[in-house]
Amino acid sequence: MGTELLVFNLLALQTSLFNSHCSSMSKFIIQKQAIQFLIDLRKNNNRDYFTANKTTYLAAHENMVDFADALLFEMNKHDQLETLSGKKSLNRIYKDVRFSKEKTPYNTHWGGGFRRATKLRRGGYYFRIEPNNSFIACGFWGPNTDDLLRIRQDIERNYKDWDKLLKKPSIVSNFGQLQGEQLSSAPRGFSKEHPAINYLRYKQFLLVHAFTDEEVLALNFVKKCNSLYQKMRPFLDYMSELLTTDLNGESLL
Repeated sequence: MGTELLVFNLLALQTSLFNSHCSSMSKFIIQKQAIQFLIDLRKNNNRDYFTANKTTYLAAHENMVDFADALLFEMNKHDQLETLSGKKSLNRIYKDVRFSKEKTPYNTHWGGGFRRATKLRRGGYYFRIEPNNSFIACGFWGPNTDDLLRIRQDIERNYKDWDKLLKKPSIVSNFGQLQGEQLSSAPRGFSKEHPAINYLRYKQFLLVHAFTDEEVLALNFVKKCNSLYQKMRPFLDYMSELLTTDLNGESLL
C-alpha cells in the first residue's frame, strides 16, 4: 500500500504541474529546427561543431522536452506511468562510445521512453524522432531470463490467444506484425515443430509505428502518438497479466 500511495501522490503532483505546463496540447508542435539540428549534426558529428552550436541544441532540446511533457500528460489520462516528466523521459544526446566501434560522440536522433507504474503494469513506451526514421513503440526490449521463459511458456500453451490478439484489425492496421530480434531456430526446450514457432523464436516483443517527417511536424502529432499508444494497450495488458501470474494463473505478487 505504501508504494501504491507514493505512486498516486507522484502522479497527482505530475498532473498538477502538467496542467500548467501543457494547458493546451493542441498548440504544441515539434519545430523544424529540432529536426534540422539533427540533420546538421549528422554531417558534423564532432565536439567542435556541437560546442559552436550549443545554443541551437538547447533550443531544440527544450522543444523535445515540451513534446515529451505534452505526450506524457495525455498518456496519464489512460495509463499510469512512473516517468515523472518529459525531461526525465529523454535519453542523453551524448553517446557512450567506450565499447563501440563507432566513435562519433553524439546521437543523431531524439529518443526517450515512458515506464509503466507498479509491478502490475509491465512493459514500456518508446519514441524516436529522427529524420526519415521516426517511430513510436511499446513492449519488451530486453526481457530478463525468467520473463522470457514465462512468455514462451504462454505462447506454447496459448498460441491461439496470441494469434487472435496480434491479428486484431486495430493491431495489424496500425503496427503490422510483431517486431524484435529472433532466434534462427527454436529456443532450447521448445519444439521447432510447434505451430507457433514463429512467435517462440522472438527474443524481443515490440509493436512499432513509423512516421514521415511531415507527420512529425504536424500540429496533431502528440494526439496521434497518444492515440496509437492507447491502441497498443491490449498487448501490454495481456503481457502484464501473464508476467504477474504463474502457469496456473495464480498471482506472483
